Amino acid sequence: MNYFFLSNTPLFHGIKENEIAHVLSCLGARENSYRKNETIFRAGDTVREFGLVESGSVNIVVNFYWGSSNIFGHMEKGEIFAENYAAIPGKELTCDVVAAEDSVILFLDFTKLLTTCQHGCSFHHRLIHNLLRISAQKSLNLSSRMMHIAPKSLRGRLLSYLSEQAMIHGSTRFTIPFNRQQLADYLGWTGVLCLTN
Repeated sequence: MNYFFLSNTPLFHGIKENEIAHVLSCLGARENSYRKNETIFRAGDTVREFGLVESGSVNIVVNFYWGSSNIFGHMEKGEIFAENYAAIPGKELTCDVVAAEDSVILFLDFTKLLTTCQHGCSFHHRLIHNLLRISAQKSLNLSSRMMHIAPKSLRGRLLSYLSEQAMIHGSTRFTIPFNRQQLADYLGWTGVLCLTN
């Protein structure tokens, strides 16, 4: 396990590399590997753990009753997922979490995060603070996505998404984390998405 990498993720921000092993032990951490397109969590599951992407990436996929699906979100290396569901005991997931590529996921017990352990570890407050910041950022990202899918035309949706990406990257040249079909799914477009260079 790469403690240096973990100490530089948003979740573990402010926790030193030499403290990470103790933190992981306290949080009941476990690691698992997934192949591309393998399901990590399934809609209907209840979870006590949330995941942190150590390598690879994952898609949050909403499957509709009639067979179609949409990519609701994409989590890159260092990002977390399923924390909202882990925070509400018994809450069933409404989406699948699927490996977008071969991935390694670190799972952390949410209850142990919120409960100060018998050792009185000081990092619990730091992790909760970091988790709150991550949740706030995800809320802003969701607002952005809602703005991207608000236009009725595909052109409007693409312009909204690509304009935001250009601003984030500070350039008109950038790489997005989706292929053509995934971008169509993310933008909620049911028609054929034709892109040319």
